[in-house]
Amino acid sequence: MEILPNKETIAYRKASRRVKELKEFYGNLTSYCVVIPFLAILNLVTAPEYLWFLWPALGWGVGITFHAISVFGIGKSWEERKIKELMEKEEKQKIKTF
Repeated sequence: MEILPNKETIAYRKASRRVKELKEFYGNLTSYCVVIPFLAILNLVTAPEYLWFLWPALGWGVGITFHAISVFGIGKSWEERKIKELMEKEEKQKIKTF
């Protein structure tokens, strides 16, 4: 016999997953804000004629941008609508079988 999760359990799991995504993003952003200034200072003290710290700042910045888009932006609303649509479809099929 299969035990199906109720709506509260599903909502809790969804909220928990969302909190994990946010925590990972803010951890990434915090690391960026600590490491890049350190690299900038190191660069300016050791070799101010070539600003190499801009390369890791740019690369990591692009990564953070895509991470932010995945956590806050494009795709989330579509994903949520699709999940809801599939759950409703499955629920209708269950009702028809009874």
